[in-house]
Amino acid sequence: MVDVEPFIEDAVAEIEAEIGDADAVIALSGGVDSSVAAALAYRAIGDRLTPVYVDTGLMRKGETEQIRETFSYMDSLRIVEAQDRFLDSLAGITDPEGKRHAIGEQFIREFEQEARSANAEYLVQGTIYPDRIESEGNIKSHHNVGGLPEAVDFEGIVEPVRDLYKDEVRTVARELELGAVTEERMPFPGPGLAIRVLGEATREKVAVAREACHVVEEETEAHDPWQAFAAVVGKATGVKGDNRVHGWVVSVRSVESRDGMTARAQELPWETLQRIQSRITGENDNVARVVYDVTHKPPATIEYE
Repeated sequence: MVDVEPFIEDAVAEIEAEIGDADAVIALSGGVDSSVAAALAYRAIGDRLTPVYVDTGLMRKGETEQIRETFSYMDSLRIVEAQDRFLDSLAGITDPEGKRHAIGEQFIREFEQEARSANAEYLVQGTIYPDRIESEGNIKSHHNVGGLPEAVDFEGIVEPVRDLYKDEVRTVARELELGAVTEERMPFPGPGLAIRVLGEATREKVAVAREACHVVEEETEAHDPWQAFAAVVGKATGVKGDNRVHGWVVSVRSVESRDGMTARAQELPWETLQRIQSRITGENDNVARVVYDVTHKPPATIEYE
């Protein structure tokens, strides 16, 4: 487990040494990893840090509003509306790695543009140790590691939490007093909802996944999962009213874990599962059925893609 106070001191000193007198942008996502990286970088270089949140159109429900509230103490916060650019970049792509690389490429181009506007030479991001392990081990390319394009227009990329596991990042967040909403927030994939829809990430499927994930997070909160979400996995026949429908199949996943490297499917109460399926099918006219994933990691990964 990380020794928190020395880690914070060392991380701040490292950021100061890497960036020097230059300016930097920090890639915010709303999750605990980027929030801790932002807090450390802000301690290190203060107003020379420009926090940038890119609304990709692939984010959680209410994410943009949450970002505005959480990072209101940073006057230079920039919110970039890039939904169309990201969704257009994913058009026709069905391969999971192809989606991750397309998103990684678009992310970097957005941050390069914001960096030029802010005269910033460095990019700070919240890469953590499992991101590096899975990317380097060919399990999957994380958008901020293996998904990055080869040509990047920055003097350097600074990753202050790159050697920490998720539970260690949470410990640092508590020491930094980032608030319970940030400290205990469920993990959310960097590529967002694009990897919670199998195949092409269309606007329709992403919208279904967003609403379904919101339901799952609300209904599982009392059971304290490490991560819980929904994914759109295909289509099937169903009945709504007196009509036959060919609608989306939504798979619900809720797992227990310490650091995300391994995970066990959570044994949710039947009543909870029934509320989830009732809400998802009732609130989405184009969802035909809901299933529950009982697979551990390994053999599965936590996310579907």
